[in-house]
Order: sequence, then structure tokens, then C-alpha cells
Amino acid sequence: MSFRSLVASERPLVIPGAYDAISARLIERAGFKAYFTGGFPMIGARWGLPDIGLAQLGELSLAVRDVTMASSLPFMVDGDNGYGDVKNVVHTLHTYERLGAGAIMLEDQVAPKRCGHIAGKDIVPAAEMVAKIRAAAQNRINPDTFILARTDARDVAGLDEAYRRAEAYLAAGADGLFIESPHDVAELEQIARKFDVPQMANMLEGGRTPILTPKELSDMGFRIAIYGISLLMHAVKTMQDVLAKLARGDTSFIGHGVGFEEYKTIVGFNDWANIENEFGRGT
Repeated sequence: MSFRSLVASERPLVIPGAYDAISARLIERAGFKAYFTGGFPMIGARWGLPDIGLAQLGELSLAVRDVTMASSLPFMVDGDNGYGDVKNVVHTLHTYERLGAGAIMLEDQVAPKRCGHIAGKDIVPAAEMVAKIRAAAQNRINPDTFILARTDARDVAGLDEAYRRAEAYLAAGADGLFIESPHDVAELEQIARKFDVPQMANMLEGGRTPILTPKELSDMGFRIAIYGISLLMHAVKTMQDVLAKLARGDTSFIGHGVGFEEYKTIVGFNDWANIENEFGRGT
């Protein structure tokens, strides 16, 4: 099933964030129907860097390729601000479409961009983003590719400007909207009622927006619920705890992680062993 059809059928479409191949595989094994590859967790996990524009399309597309090799699920990719002008946006779109992305999120931040919940961000003129959305919408390789337009205007110029931009982005050809960083539940409710198109809510742990359940977001009217950094945040906490114990000479963590045999199952050891046994060793 395509990402677009999942947006139409799910209430809501819940998409965890995959930051590497093993997290993408675990998302699929857990029964989710799609996932998201976001810059914040991927840049942190792969290079140990903050999401402040230090990694660009060439680096990020390689990271996304590695993730997609581990899962067959439809996915949305973070296209950031397109890494340049309209031609760069189309190049970014085509790069990710060729990697199998069923959806791309494009945002109106200036370069270098940063995580939407970090202070200091700024936005481009609305006309510039409109041109980018129009270029992307009219140059898709696959007409089914879902284009999600993101605006960071809420924190920079206020909610009314975010609404004005959202209307313009829809008119330019966006399929869905993402108004980043609502500050409270009332704003979430207002945003969900404002537009009769698929909208995404970002449940970012530690961010400005309150964390709600998928059902609560669906009841408000959101069609996509993203929990983009949760897997990374919890994986990092687990690693910190294990390392702190080991540094003290405490090995009480042994036996509380995933089992060795279970891990082999997760990474498909038996499948590869079967191929080796059937076709290898000169048989």
C-alpha cells in the first residue's frame, strides 16, 4: 500500500522515526504500516551532530538508503528546505523518490535550517516556498508521491502567518500540511480544525508541543501522527545507563537486553544461513 493510500485509510497514520536500519526493521516487526526518516535523529545517530544544517543531501540520502534497505514499509523522508532553490528541491525530490520514498516533507526555513523545536530558526519569504512547492508538485517522478508542506512560521511570525502560508502552500500543490511547534493543546485543536486536508502532528519528546496519544490526535482531526525521535531518545538513555553501570564495574545489566537468539532473528540470521546451507560450500 502506498503512503498516500495509508494517509487516506488510517485514523491516524502513526509513523515512528527510523534513524538507522535496525530501528526501521523493528518498526516493521512491531506492526506499524509506515515510518519516517527525520534529520534530527538520523544526524545524531550517524554522525553525533546536532540538526543545524551540518549534513546535506549527499550525506543524508546515503543514510536514508541504508535505512530503506532494512524495511519494506512505505516511508516519508525529511527533505528539509530542499538544500537550495527550486532546482535543488526537485533534485532532492527525485533523489528520494528513486530511493523509494512515498512522501517528502519540505519546509520553509532558511539555510542553514535547524530542528523546529530549537531556538534561532528563521523562515524564507512565503513566495520562495510557494515556488518550491509548485516545482515539486509539478515535477514528481511518481504522481502518487505525497508532498507535505511544513511551515515554521508559528514560532517566528505567529499562528496567523502560519495559516496564511499554509493556504498558499496548498494552492501551490501541497497534498498535506504540517504547522510545526504548536505551543499547547488549544493550538493543536485550532490547527486541526483550520484545514480540511491531511495534517500532521509532531510529537517530539522534550519539544514545545504537548505529547498526545494517536487517538487524541485523531479525535482532533489530524491524519498523521509522528513520533520522530522517541526511539533514538530511549536508545540513548539505555546506552547511557549500561555504560554508567559498566564504568562502576557493575554488570547487573547483563541479561536485560534483547537476547542473542532474538537479535539473530531480528537481523535475519536464519534466512542467510538457509541460503548458505542450500547453495554454498560447493553443494
